[in-house]
Amino acid sequence: MLLLRNIAFYIAFYAGSLVLSFGAAGASYVRPAWVKPLCDWWSDWHHWCCENLLGLTIVETGTRPDRPVLYAIKHESFFEAIAMAHTFDYPAGVAKAELFDIPGWGRAGKAYGLIPVARDQGAKALRGMLKQARAATEAGRPIVIFPEGTRVPHGTRPPLQSGFAALYKLFGLPVVPVAVDSGPLYHRTLKRRGTITWKFGEVIEPGLPRAEIEARVHEAINALND
Repeated sequence: MLLLRNIAFYIAFYAGSLVLSFGAAGASYVRPAWVKPLCDWWSDWHHWCCENLLGLTIVETGTRPDRPVLYAIKHESFFEAIAMAHTFDYPAGVAKAELFDIPGWGRAGKAYGLIPVARDQGAKALRGMLKQARAATEAGRPIVIFPEGTRVPHGTRPPLQSGFAALYKLFGLPVVPVAVDSGPLYHRTLKRRGTITWKFGEVIEPGLPRAEIEARVHEAINALND
């Protein structure tokens, strides 16, 4: 049954992804307003496939604020990246600038309102990031970041990337740390049944020193590691 569930998931999800991804890339040229619903449908389709084909149960604990915040999320698998648009209300994700050079995807990402992290590109790039972040929050959108910078194995506690504290200071937003335990179930190959939990931590207000914000976020996003 495990193998059959995975075969059904891969066929259904990637067939839908092909259609919706090409649709979003094409819409970025002719009708940018269509990019958001297409991306949302893609994330919703992934959620349906996870629950109905893989047999995953996806739950949330904790409380989300009803104001724009910076969500700092544990990153254990592709699950949380794909689930972003389904889980959050029109999130402005922070992504590496080089991803925007990918043909089609880059234009679609910009049209959706993702924020490129332009490392080592000076003050002009930082001003551009700040402008996009302000536009997102003024529109009531949350900003989402993976402060570890990349996927990490479940149970590990790597230090946060140094850029996280800089963005926390730059954006001036409250932070909500989010723990996710997708790693043990959402493998790159055979994905297993079980429960994936999003654990929303307490709101951390802006203005804290770097050492304190990093320590508090690091502890909170690893709350599901045991």
